[in-house]
Amino acid sequence: MRTTMLALAALFIATSASAGDVTVDVRDTAGKPVPNAVVMIRPAGGVPAGKPMKVSWPMVMAQQNIQFAPYVLIVPLGSSVSFPNKDKVRHHVYSFSAPKKFELKLYGKDESRSIVFDKPGAVSLGCNIHDTMIAFIYVTETPYAMKSGADGAATVQDVPAGGGQLMVWHPDLKAKVPVGRALAVAGATQRTSIVLDLRPSLAR
Repeated sequence: MRTTMLALAALFIATSASAGDVTVDVRDTAGKPVPNAVVMIRPAGGVPAGKPMKVSWPMVMAQQNIQFAPYVLIVPLGSSVSFPNKDKVRHHVYSFSAPKKFELKLYGKDESRSIVFDKPGAVSLGCNIHDTMIAFIYVTETPYAMKSGADGAATVQDVPAGGGQLMVWHPDLKAKVPVGRALAVAGATQRTSIVLDLRPSLAR
């Protein structure tokens, strides 16, 4: 019994030591923090077997006060996202983006619709009735993903130690694909930074 307990303890320590949290500070070319950036890490060895593709926030893109909330939503590949209307007026949600083209025709207050996002990439959202309503859903294939806050920082937890690729996407990114670079994960808490070349935007 004692031998078994020691073996389990050793396994736990080894597993904990083989993964770490990575905080990424996202800045623009002027050095200002960039919120709403999608920060992803793709381990060179792939995602560990059994690692769930789940996030801690709800798979919800609400319509409230004649705007979408949140502005950027990260969802794992294959997620079903609900689109509740919390406004007194009707909305007509749509997207022409390649990863998911869809249309949710007019529906009113306290009604909701759902869409499954089955291809990776950025999906821009709009409303046929209210042109100022804009938001984005980013569908990711890696469970190691987080959105940057107002301070431009995003902490991705439990990333396997070893080589990997850091990928960052933002709605105002001049490049059409996420910006990426190699990243060595030490298996302990670490911090790094990345600079994005962005178009001017009032949404940020």
